[in-house]
Amino acid sequence: MPKYLLAHDLGTSGNKATLFTTDGTLIRSCVSGYGTHYYNGNWAEQNPEDWWKAVCSSTKELIQTIDPSEIAAIAFSGQMMGCLCVDENGRPLYDSIIWADMRAQDAEKHIAEKIGAKEFFRTTGHRPGASYSLAKYLWLREHEPDVYKKTYKILQAKDYMVYKLTGRFLTDYNDATGTNAFDINAFDWSDRILDAVGVPREVFPEAVESTRIVGEVTGLAAGECGLKKGTPVVMGAGDGGCGALGAGCVKNNMTYCCMGTSAWIAHVSDHVILDDKMQLVNWAHAVPGLISTNGTMQCAGTSYTWMRENLCAAEELLARQNGESIYPYINAAINAAKPGCNGLFYMPYLCGERCPRWDASAKGGFYGLKMENTRNDMIRSVVEGIAYNMRVILDIMRNYAAIPEMSIMGGLVKSKTNLTILSDVMNIRLNTLNYDDEATSVGAAVLAGVGSGYLKDFSEVNKFSWTVDSVLPNDAYREIYDTMVKRFDETYYAMKDVYGKL
Repeated sequence: MPKYLLAHDLGTSGNKATLFTTDGTLIRSCVSGYGTHYYNGNWAEQNPEDWWKAVCSSTKELIQTIDPSEIAAIAFSGQMMGCLCVDENGRPLYDSIIWADMRAQDAEKHIAEKIGAKEFFRTTGHRPGASYSLAKYLWLREHEPDVYKKTYKILQAKDYMVYKLTGRFLTDYNDATGTNAFDINAFDWSDRILDAVGVPREVFPEAVESTRIVGEVTGLAAGECGLKKGTPVVMGAGDGGCGALGAGCVKNNMTYCCMGTSAWIAHVSDHVILDDKMQLVNWAHAVPGLISTNGTMQCAGTSYTWMRENLCAAEELLARQNGESIYPYINAAINAAKPGCNGLFYMPYLCGERCPRWDASAKGGFYGLKMENTRNDMIRSVVEGIAYNMRVILDIMRNYAAIPEMSIMGGLVKSKTNLTILSDVMNIRLNTLNYDDEATSVGAAVLAGVGSGYLKDFSEVNKFSWTVDSVLPNDAYREIYDTMVKRFDETYYAMKDVYGKL
């Protein structure tokens, strides 16, 4: 009887392959990396054949100690909002323009001119943007007309892997939401949007549920990747959808937070949440019938890294002298400063900002700096500033749903110090999970299990992922943090017109 679920997570820097048993036990995982071609200031591309090579090599490494016939199913998580154009034979016509690529700003303006902002937001759950697949495809129409004319389908990273394994061109609702061409209300491609910009809907693959068995591993693919011919392939979802699923958010009114390089809060519900200022975005969840409403900040872990590299030379020296990690020394510096940092706060807008600002010109900075402030205040203020921005996002969500607690994951919350500050500032119970870095892999594995029938339903995610600890907010800091969040928000609006001049 098959007893393994194979999950692949196609990230920006590499593919992570993970093998679970059908009862939720992690057997092992491995990573096979690949490169990204960054150039022309804001262009970012990847060779899709590098994805396939990574999937093949990581699969072979992972299954070398098991019988491949014992794999019940395989499913994928993957980077979203890309644009990979292929011909009728599945041959890439151009390197994949990945999510981080922002060259298509003229196309973004073109979309916005064709369809009013409110109508577009109500249809897609998103604002039009250069980072989405549709704008990238319009850029190709303008600058690479031969690629545009020869395009048979536009695929996401995981979709191309599904094609390589099964020979079928498909996507799922979750990844489709990241194209800017999908009607999140009808769960279908938007003829209104595509007609307005002159793109035929046929270039987008059929969108299906993330749990759909979409085919079996072909003999050709089996020979390349080491899997057994006939192994069921489940569609899978984008990394955002798999992350929510892996965090255990599988039913209405559940919320989780991811604190990585960027950071986001995602609230799961049975309906689209269209906030009046269009600050939040909506995705079809990997769980059929559910919606994940998100607010994402741009520079969370990035701000922490900037702080570590530029403010923590003393901590780095001590760590090096003692042969230890720098992070306990940074935590000591943070804990040496008082909550609120004596009126000092940091704006984490090093690369502009997404939610709630949607302001590419926004700049970072320290505000309220006085002679009595110390370096420890500055270090702590960076973590608090990240938390203030997350609090603003959470407060927007609280206008639409009661959110008494959240699961939380990501590199920033490996530190109990950071976790405590986040709980205090956001005034919420935060629940840490047994896996810090495996949520997307868990999500893909659960999709493989539910899709193949080896898991009865999504409630069995609890076999894979569960709460191991909780942090409650300290009421003693409530007044100071409420005041600081207010000052933080006021300062952004006071500086808004100045940022573009900087």
